[in-house]
Amino acid sequence: MNDLDVLQPAQAAEDVNSMDALPPGAFDFPQLRAGDIVDGHIVSISPSEILVDIGYKSDAVVDNRELDRLDPEFLRELSVGGPVVAYVIHTEDRDGNVVISLSRAQQEQDWRQADELLQSQDVFEGVVTGYNRGGVIVRMGRVRGFVPASQLSNRWQMQQDASVDPEERWAKLTGQTMQLKVVELDRRRNRLILSERAAMRDWRKDQKERLLSELNKGDTVNGIITSIAQFGAFVDLGGADGLIHLSELAWHRVEHPSEVVHVGQKVQVYVLNVDEVRKRIALSLRKMTPEPWSVIHDTYTVGQVITVTITKLTNFGAFAKIDEGIEGLIHISELADYRVNHPKEIVQEGDEVQVRIIRIDPQRRRVGLSLRQATEDAYVEVDWRQEVEDTKSKTEDEPANEQMRAAPEVIPEMA
Repeated sequence: MNDLDVLQPAQAAEDVNSMDALPPGAFDFPQLRAGDIVDGHIVSISPSEILVDIGYKSDAVVDNRELDRLDPEFLRELSVGGPVVAYVIHTEDRDGNVVISLSRAQQEQDWRQADELLQSQDVFEGVVTGYNRGGVIVRMGRVRGFVPASQLSNRWQMQQDASVDPEERWAKLTGQTMQLKVVELDRRRNRLILSERAAMRDWRKDQKERLLSELNKGDTVNGIITSIAQFGAFVDLGGADGLIHLSELAWHRVEHPSEVVHVGQKVQVYVLNVDEVRKRIALSLRKMTPEPWSVIHDTYTVGQVITVTITKLTNFGAFAKIDEGIEGLIHISELADYRVNHPKEIVQEGDEVQVRIIRIDPQRRRVGLSLRQATEDAYVEVDWRQEVEDTKSKTEDEPANEQMRAAPEVIPEMA
């Protein structure tokens, strides 16, 4: 027996043993179909193609036509050994290679990211790129997301102009940045629904906690009227709503908040109270101006003749509006020089009349008025003298002022 005869069986036995050493399933490759999405690692990169190991019997290839379609910045980020997601175009070309697309897989990555956001319900930021009658379009990479009008926050709803063409009502939102959540995803129907309203609920919850901890009684803050109810107006303070109660809208009596404010109006308000337990913020609009009775002497004096509006008639007299938050009483005895059985014999509600102030009592919040003394002889001379003095003073001041303007500047000599 020669050496060759000995070596051949030994070599054959070694080959058998090496095959036996392979793990089970070593030749089991995944079944690929066109349209599949696969994960892989880059094997090599050249100007004409990219080879990717996708765990198949042969490497997958990204041909030069596909390379021309890829974003240059995306290409620069690729490296040998790096992971990629690929879309199967052909399971086998003429050379036996799997042909894949990275550009179509980039869209798949965007879908995957959208699905992760759907599962986590995390808030993300998006920019409005388009609109239609039913809402606005926000892109997540290469995936087109849609925000229905019902899912837009109140800030956009409040700014709607009824005179604008319904097809164009969301046009002004183009380019606006929004906080969004994924609320529905259906890849088969290419459907991605987003919600700003849901995202804002979470954001406002965090903001409300912050404001409740930071705001203090006596602070002055800016806000926007978001809604009106019979009992008051709600103000958005930038993440949390505060309430201006009906009684805190103005110093005068208010029947409905719409008499003082409107939705969308910017206001500066005073913080009355912050209830961290009940999570409520009480606000006041009227405290942003002086209490009228505290400054009444700055404007009105006893003996002054003013024009008022009759607001209410009673058996003992007529109430008249002097200014916002200030009413006076014309007692029945001050309506005329003769006996009056009821004020309606002289005045009616809504009448504008001239009266004279005969008494001011800021502490008791009362002003006494007189209709009959508005032209009383006892006051005529005083009124006439005051008018003459005002005219005389103005006349005397004018020449003096002219002389002052014409006089040369005199520099006194030093002693």
